[in-house]
Amino acid sequence: MIACARMYAVSPPSSAAWRRLFEWVAARAQVAMEVIDHPYPAALEALWEREDMGCVFMCGFPYARRDRRPQLIGAPVPSPARYGGRPIYFTDFVVRAESPYQSLENTFGGRFAYTTEGSHSGYNAARHHLLAHRTTNRQALYAEVVGPLITPRRAVEAVLGGNADVAPVDSYSLDLMRRHTPDLVAGLRVVASTMAAPIPPIVASPGVPAEICARLTEAVLSVHRSPELSALRETLLLSRFEPVRPADYEVLVERSRVAEEAGYPRIA
Repeated sequence: MIACARMYAVSPPSSAAWRRLFEWVAARAQVAMEVIDHPYPAALEALWEREDMGCVFMCGFPYARRDRRPQLIGAPVPSPARYGGRPIYFTDFVVRAESPYQSLENTFGGRFAYTTEGSHSGYNAARHHLLAHRTTNRQALYAEVVGPLITPRRAVEAVLGGNADVAPVDSYSLDLMRRHTPDLVAGLRVVASTMAAPIPPIVASPGVPAEICARLTEAVLSVHRSPELSALRETLLLSRFEPVRPADYEVLVERSRVAEEAGYPRIA
């Protein structure tokens, strides 16, 4: 089986830390797992279709839309205070620090960058948030939509490089970038944030035996109790993992439904 932290491996140090954490989980659970990188431009959708996933981060939006859903192993609780000790995250709208934009509304009429339409943080959450700003006379908020850019880092780079004025970014990814690539994100400023959403979980493939999933879950949920992992947890801004349920992620589909029924199937 495989483990992969592609969604939150924002830098070589964070990637190495996730690798060591998953190796610890595999050893504790006594499950043979190969930790893979699956780096961009490889598609996340191809990763999530694999039948040998043991511990793989998966966006909650495509998870919730699956008929044959992967099995939930646990979800991270980021350590920064804004997460309130819960397995949640936000979407932060970022602009260049030196730009004149002081609010999200200031960016309307400009260029909006996104990761993929199948992403919650990179698209679905932003679309739901933007609904409140549409009016009968202003159905389209942006003159240009730039994407798909696939990864949060590439969305950030589009803003910093002047190819977009604003982009929605997974808040946990952004916090990890601040920790590990501060020079990259120093030129950014957050002008708005969405409501909280359930954070991407770690999943196993649907066909993985229940007994193996139970061992992996026990290992993942005990990460915070291991003194030897304290430095890794600090590196990953990780408090602990918590159990999550399929029903926790239905809200992401509901936010998509609200946008579509409001006549806003795509950001514009």
